[in-house]
Amino acid sequence: MFYLFHGDNAHAQQEALAILQAKSGDADMLALNTTRLDGKGLSLNTIRNTSSAMPFLSPVRLVIVEDYFAGKPAKEDVKALVDWLPTIPQFTRLVFLESKALRASHAVLKLAREKGSNGYERAYDLPKGGQLDRWIMQRTQEKGAEIAPRAANVLATNVGSDLFILDNEIEKLVLYRNGQTIRPIDVEKLSPYVAEANIFDLVDALGNRNGRQAAQLFQHTLDDGMDPFYLFAMFVRQFRLLIQVKESAEAGLRPPDIAKALKQHPFVVGKLYQQAKSFSIAQLEQIYAHLLDIDVQVKTGKSDMTTSLSLLVAGLAD
Repeated sequence: MFYLFHGDNAHAQQEALAILQAKSGDADMLALNTTRLDGKGLSLNTIRNTSSAMPFLSPVRLVIVEDYFAGKPAKEDVKALVDWLPTIPQFTRLVFLESKALRASHAVLKLAREKGSNGYERAYDLPKGGQLDRWIMQRTQEKGAEIAPRAANVLATNVGSDLFILDNEIEKLVLYRNGQTIRPIDVEKLSPYVAEANIFDLVDALGNRNGRQAAQLFQHTLDDGMDPFYLFAMFVRQFRLLIQVKESAEAGLRPPDIAKALKQHPFVVGKLYQQAKSFSIAQLEQIYAHLLDIDVQVKTGKSDMTTSLSLLVAGLAD
């Protein structure tokens, strides 16, 4: 059999792969007979030779090829692949994992969809909007718990569609509530992404010179029990990232490239990219220098953190 899992939902692809592995015999022996290949620039001969090797003490050989078609193989290689796939050995499970959905006209996709073929195809797209909320609720139920719709929406809004991160956040919340329904306040307490979202809102208000909103958001953050020193650390991190994103944007880089360079989540970089438009490099560097001054003043006992941050927010919003 050959399998084609394609689309931007890598989380679902990995789950489908795990199910396939579980059905393929002893896990330890399968691990010895599993080969992962980076598909970009991979030769067709390598795929054929790897897939044709006899498995060792196992009825199955598993070959996983990642982003072979994303590497844009030559047309003659794709045609040769289509001709060869129906002849792969019975002991082989060849899995193509593609991070982008293939067009319906793609030759390998059409082959996998043919009735009676030895192929299987499944497109996995990331859930968005209400679908993402429902995914969170369903995932929580699979873990033996319940989450309020509003709490699911808060989590989805602030984490985005990275299902790997969402899955970890849900796991934490399920353990924290210990059988009780997960509420919005639980998400706010446990998820660092919510705290980060609050900082995003506050920096948005500062960038828009909305002093009243900035002051309200700052006070609300303190009223919710956030440690002023933690809030200060978030400020430092936020403006350091804003400087990096601003410099990268002025160098002509787009958000996806900036996210890779800074090793940050694309959702976070997208927000930073928009926020950076409200500041010049000189303004951001001045703010960052002011934050360093606050650090020195507080550590030397010349000021307390809450007062220093209040003055900073008031000064930036003017």
